[in-house]
Amino acid sequence: MELKPQDLLVLLKAAAHPGRRWTYAALAEALSMSVSEVHSSVKRSAASGLAVMRGRGDWAPVVPALLEFAVHGVRYVWPAEAGPVKRGVPTSFGIEPLASRLAVAPGEAPVWPHPAGSAKGPGLQPIYRTAPASALADPALHRLLALLDALRTGRARERVLAAELLKQELEVADAA
Repeated sequence: MELKPQDLLVLLKAAAHPGRRWTYAALAEALSMSVSEVHSSVKRSAASGLAVMRGRGDWAPVVPALLEFAVHGVRYVWPAEAGPVKRGVPTSFGIEPLASRLAVAPGEAPVWPHPAGSAKGPGLQPIYRTAPASALADPALHRLLALLDALRTGRARERVLAAELLKQELEVADAA
C-alpha cells in the first residue's frame, strides 16, 4: 500500500490531540475529507507502521515512526517549492514556533494560498488541499503542519530547528 499526502494530515491531526479517540466521521469533518478517505488513510498508515490499530476503529499514530518519517522522508516523498507571492495562511517559518526563532524579512515567509489568509508571501502548496482550512480551525495542527513545511522546504538550519521543535511538540502531545 502506498502512502498518500492526506495520510500525513490525518496522522498529524491525531497526534495533535493524543488523548482524543477519533471516529472516522469526526476526523473526516475536522479535515474536510470523506469518511472513506480517512478510513483508507488510517489503513495505509497502519500498513506502513505509522499507526497502530488497537481494536475496531481504535487506532493511534506511532509517534517515533511519524517523527522519523517527517524528519527524514517527507521532503523527498512530497517536496514543496515556493511559488509567486500570494495571500494566504502563514506556514513554515512564518508562524510559531519558528517565527520567533528566525529573522525573516516581511513578505519572505511562505503561505498556503487561501482566501481566508491574513498574510502575503511566496505561495506554497500544502501537503494536502484541505490543510489550510483544517489548520485555521486547529492551532495545534497548524503548528505541526508549519513545522512539517519547514522540513519540506527549508534550508539546513531551518530543517534542523524544525526537526527539534517537531520532536518536542510530538513528545509533549504523546505524553499527554
